[in-house]
Amino acid sequence: MEWAEVVDNPLLQNLPFKIELNKFGKLLMSPISNLHASIQGRLAATLFNKLPHGEVLTECSIKTSDGVKVAEVAWLSDDFLSEFSYITPYPKAPEICVEIVSPSNSKIEINTKVELYLAKGAHEVWVVYSLDKIDVFTYTGKIESSKIASDINF
Repeated sequence: MEWAEVVDNPLLQNLPFKIELNKFGKLLMSPISNLHASIQGRLAATLFNKLPHGEVLTECSIKTSDGVKVAEVAWLSDDFLSEFSYITPYPKAPEICVEIVSPSNSKIEINTKVELYLAKGAHEVWVVYSLDKIDVFTYTGKIESSKIASDINF
């Protein structure tokens, strides 16, 4: 499948799953809990309020070398939006990509997504276990806290 087919398919609308594609065009679905949705909403609201020169997207699709992956939350600078607008999926990763860890996620899966987003140009990838445990990665590896959103407290 291509991502446009996924987005336009009426059978895949309003499912309680996060949908992604692997590099072979096969659907990957992960169940989402209400706690996961709550964390996603809080992160999106915080980024929206603290980083005014850009936009926050939830469920942001990004074309990677391993298919289309979907960051639960992403922050896109005004410059990023000027270049790419709202094309779907993005050919490049936004500046901040956030993955919220679910019980169904393996450590290998999360680490792979971090690498994929960084390889596509993300400046930071946040791996969120809970609002009081967030790991931040850049191309140099794990860092103490976000450099883009340094004053954010959850």
